[in-house]
Amino acid sequence: MVTASSSGLLAELFSTAVMEQVFSDASQVQQMLRFEWALSAALTDCGLAPTTAAAPLAALLEAEFLTPERANHLRSTAALAGNLAIPFVKILTAAVAETDVEAARFVHTGATSQDVLDTALVLQLREAIPLLQHDLDAVLARCIKLAREHSGTILAGRTWLQQGPPVTLGLKFAGYADALSRHKHRLQQASERVLVLQFGGAVGTLASLRGDGLKLSSALAKRLELREPSLPWHTHRDNLAEVTTVLGLLTGTLGKMATDVALSMQMEVGELTEPAGEGRGGSSTMPHKRNPVGCAVVLAAALRVPPLVATMLAAMPQEHERGLGGWHAEWETLPQIFRLTAGALSQIRHVIDGLEIHADRMADNLERTHGLVQAESVSSALAEYWGRSEAHHLVEEATLRAVQENRPLESVLGEMPAVMEHFTLATLHRLFDYRDYLGSSREFIERTLQSLERAED
Repeated sequence: MVTASSSGLLAELFSTAVMEQVFSDASQVQQMLRFEWALSAALTDCGLAPTTAAAPLAALLEAEFLTPERANHLRSTAALAGNLAIPFVKILTAAVAETDVEAARFVHTGATSQDVLDTALVLQLREAIPLLQHDLDAVLARCIKLAREHSGTILAGRTWLQQGPPVTLGLKFAGYADALSRHKHRLQQASERVLVLQFGGAVGTLASLRGDGLKLSSALAKRLELREPSLPWHTHRDNLAEVTTVLGLLTGTLGKMATDVALSMQMEVGELTEPAGEGRGGSSTMPHKRNPVGCAVVLAAALRVPPLVATMLAAMPQEHERGLGGWHAEWETLPQIFRLTAGALSQIRHVIDGLEIHADRMADNLERTHGLVQAESVSSALAEYWGRSEAHHLVEEATLRAVQENRPLESVLGEMPAVMEHFTLATLHRLFDYRDYLGSSREFIERTLQSLERAED
């Protein structure tokens, strides 16, 4: 149940220090204490407890509640109790009783273990989600900037890892920005649904509070500054599953970006390079190497998060009013999804903030095929005279000859009567101008960036 980082020495490689803190043992217990304080304060607000009932808990909130002694006790007793809340409430009640026996009588009134744990998790999510949003906004802004700056930077488009007709680097970054913007709005919408109070008592009826359940629930939500749901959601886990699924989608896009950068960093490609830094990307045996270490971390997250999201989805069919096992499966899974997503965002942000772009190498790589990447350009132009199928066959024959003879495709085509019957040498030459075969690239970029600007208004 305790959500300490499982990363250990690798915590700041695969996560971030601040996200590790949000989902640390101390933070979880502190948020559980915040719930219990708010509950005592809400009881007072509703006239259901003495005005002094919340004071001892407020005092405990001022200090770090999870001392090493308490942590050891919780660790051992949680294994017996089946969750962390049961021994926590016992420890808390005893701590309150040391200063106010009367106040101790009202600790945990009307609540069940799941109310404490779920609401504490929601409070952790309230801190965690803005951290992700901050880095996501920064990555999105950087992609937009690169899309504008490189709208005319030409490089080979690649399909099945082979060179195809040219594209622009700006178009690639516009594509990243468009996807990231969708994730941004998904995350915002999911956060609005997930940041809600959990308070239902034993079976979600608040029956132990007699006629005061709704009044106390509203007062508790107000104290915690959380939205009050229409009813308790103990075994309805769709909101938690939704926010983690959004993070699965986000890490997938980050993984796509990292894949593109890493492939472009291969020495024989050399079109992009991760930013350099002391001790970053080196090899223990090969001094010449500059490894895509940021991309590696992002790709690791993109591989690890989907199975964790699958666990969250698989945990949704929970039994009756309170679940057995499914709820427990979430405890370590959800924090790990947030940790990995935070690490991936942090790493991709570093990568693209200092990304080295080698436009000259992009141009050189385009020329390596001696014009073969423009075969589609010629074929589509010939199709006006020969029809698509016949034109395709003719250009295919020319490309095979160009490869066999190690000659530019333009030269081979210039010797073919069937081609020159319709083209002049100048017309044929224009078909090999990369700038004239970018289609609607600029329009796509501009339309995308305008759409993103409207979305921010």
